[in-house]
Amino acid sequence: MQKPLVKNFTNDDLLPFDIVFKDQKTPIRELPEHLHDRYELVYVYSGKGTFFLNQMLYEMNEGDLFIIPGNTIHQALPDSESPVTATAVFFDPQLIGHYSTGDSFTNRQVFERARKYRSYKLVVPVAMRPHLEEKLQHMHDEMERHEAGFRYAVQLLLNSFLISINRLIVKESHQQLAKSDVGPSWLLNILQHLDQFHTDHIVGLSYLAKQTSVSAPHLSRVFKQLTGMNITDYVNAKRISTAKEQLLTTDLGIDTIAYNCGYESLPYFHKLFKKFTGVTPGQYRRKVMKEMSLQIEKMT
Repeated sequence: MQKPLVKNFTNDDLLPFDIVFKDQKTPIRELPEHLHDRYELVYVYSGKGTFFLNQMLYEMNEGDLFIIPGNTIHQALPDSESPVTATAVFFDPQLIGHYSTGDSFTNRQVFERARKYRSYKLVVPVAMRPHLEEKLQHMHDEMERHEAGFRYAVQLLLNSFLISINRLIVKESHQQLAKSDVGPSWLLNILQHLDQFHTDHIVGLSYLAKQTSVSAPHLSRVFKQLTGMNITDYVNAKRISTAKEQLLTTDLGIDTIAYNCGYESLPYFHKLFKKFTGVTPGQYRRKVMKEMSLQIEKMT
């Protein structure tokens, strides 16, 4: 039985936060394309590779920071000759809310901006890198030591880290989030097309080949080489992401959502949904809605 493509997190309801510190990423150790609800930050210390993020392809180099909103398809493709060393931080967006009733600023802005402009990479200026690396080190130390108040300390460090990033983007006009910097234009066009039409029932390799000037075998080969997944897996991941959104934002039945997302077979939709999330669509809706209700109760 195939295991679900789910990132495993520590089960701490009081601190929905995880950090994988200074991990060396190699092709054989990378998790396949996956989806999770948490926000994610990936900071690169050294090495090189490619990062596939939603419909964008980026080079991975020293000083790069990848800003990943929840439910965004992504996969790191480290170089086998020069593997990447990076820190990844995963957290529930409830940890980065508003700071006062009179201040409209929120650290979610950097993630909202990344999603809005489909631009997920920031090249951190050399002078600023030690500052951010120190904060990541402190987050790691707090999680390792578990001293009194460590949860509050981690939350403060995370928000301080994101304030620095938000200020950098706002203050320095040349420090904008980067666009795709890898891949032929026809592939980027295909990814943009799939972003809009992935729920269409006719989407497939032959259909997509007709949208470009390349053959179906070449399209399939280059897509797999640069994204780390085949077209069918990517389309399914996009559809499941859309299904998760509809489960939480509408009262539609699961059979209707399945059809809206391109699936005529409800059992097949259930099977794929569980593959990507570890739970059925109904379990996902109940679980997340319950968590949202608990968060609202804490705020009131």
